[in-house]
Amino acid sequence: MQPSPPLTRDTINSTLATTWLGRRIELFDSLPSTNREAVQLAQADVEHGTVVIAESQTAGRGRLSRTWFSPPGVNLYCSIILRTARPPERLTEWLSWLPLVSALAAAEAIEQVSPIRISVKWPNDLLISERKAGGILCESGTGAGSDPFQIIGIGINVNGDEDDWPIDLRDSATSIWQERKMVVDRNRLLAQLLLELEHCLDELATHGTNRLALAYHQRCSTIGITVRATLASGEVIVGLADGIGQDGSLRVHPQAQLGSGTLEVIHLRVADIIHVRA
Repeated sequence: MQPSPPLTRDTINSTLATTWLGRRIELFDSLPSTNREAVQLAQADVEHGTVVIAESQTAGRGRLSRTWFSPPGVNLYCSIILRTARPPERLTEWLSWLPLVSALAAAEAIEQVSPIRISVKWPNDLLISERKAGGILCESGTGAGSDPFQIIGIGINVNGDEDDWPIDLRDSATSIWQERKMVVDRNRLLAQLLLELEHCLDELATHGTNRLALAYHQRCSTIGITVRATLASGEVIVGLADGIGQDGSLRVHPQAQLGSGTLEVIHLRVADIIHVRA
């Protein structure tokens, strides 16, 4: 575990260049979960763009009910509260693409502060050489006045080392330090993350998914390879992932159909994905 400058509001604000995102920052030494705290604040009608940050989490959560390893002082754990209403005809697109564009923003932020290449495993895992360096958990709810809100939870492994991981994560997880042996100031990373996320969210709200989908497609390492997808029902599908649908789903040609001439494609919206390498 590498020494890392502490997170402070003053240091974050010194480089924060956003227009609306992160103008209110709630910073904690420890929380059970930044998403849980963000939901409570959103239900109490806290303002749009509020960011919740913690130096550590005691019950951090990832996708599909997994836990998120959250040691103190080395990584980035934050949740962003969005309160802007969307037209009904745009709401489905907004909700389905929110995790994908959040991962895109996080990847671009990491590359701005470190000489490292980040790819995205559908829908929103951040990878360095096929090892997980970060993830996104999006949630929705309604506030006290029945106004809808969304929470974007982001965890990025920054300055941890290989020996810091629990045994069961050492083969699958990594961090910026582990890959490049450079300490990243998490204050600067957070400021850059909020800027990239603001750009992506403004683009999604104003222009839809066209340009974002192209950028995501170029960064997504899932496209063009064979995947093993486990659905919520327990069903397992193995096939070729060939692209992203208009609703952000992963298009997969089941292996049993490959070479058979059939054009049937499965659109996966929620699944645990494993990249199958030859």
